[in-house]
Amino acid sequence: MQIANSVFLVTGGASGLGEATVRRIVADGGKAVIMDVNEASGAALVAELGAAVRFVKTDVCSEADVQKAVDVALNELGGLHGAINCAGIGTPEKALGKEGPASLERFNRVIQVNLVGTFNVIRLAAAAMSKLAPNGEGERGVIINTASVAAFDGQIGQPAYSASKAGVVGMTLPLAREFSRYGIRVVTIAPGLFETPMLMALPQEARDSLGASVPFPARLGRPVEFASLAAAIIGNPMLNGETIRLDGSLRMAPK
Repeated sequence: MQIANSVFLVTGGASGLGEATVRRIVADGGKAVIMDVNEASGAALVAELGAAVRFVKTDVCSEADVQKAVDVALNELGGLHGAINCAGIGTPEKALGKEGPASLERFNRVIQVNLVGTFNVIRLAAAAMSKLAPNGEGERGVIINTASVAAFDGQIGQPAYSASKAGVVGMTLPLAREFSRYGIRVVTIAPGLFETPMLMALPQEARDSLGASVPFPARLGRPVEFASLAAAIIGNPMLNGETIRLDGSLRMAPK
């Protein structure tokens, strides 16, 4: 599938990995619906990138919000050829902390946003893409999800985050198999330590220390590198049903 003249949903599209992906899509001649809860950042990105993008304030757990974004893609941008799920949250908390058991409400919130929200976008986007005419390769669409290396080597204090991202990894293959009849691919990226708003809020010394823990290159990943991989996935029809680690060969220590 070519990015040029194609339309994509990008959750978490107003900052971090999602913003870099939106910028790459537009640079390559595509169009994007920016789905995010941050209205100010979304509006600023639309003002900068112009007619190739739209912004829809979106709680990924809301069926109505996601369906509105799908409808904007179809009715205002002329179609829907891909969905890239970058929205996510992380709330570090031990199962047994100094004050007792972890909050079940906070655990559930992380699962809802990262896993259920991702599935919500997938199911509604796939329903729309399945009705499109296929391209010359038989493709109707591509779905790219964001997991994390924490899905494989989660640290102490990450049970909710690791579980949510492992769930994203776990549904990648069954969804790819199910959607094969429609010509819709499903691929997941599992980033390591990246320059996301959450990490960039840390002191410089802490960021440098985290970057130094990556074997090579010994630095934090850059959002443009995530976007580059997303673009490669879109363009390569044989990439399907797989989770790709993007981590500089990092393997997380227990803490």
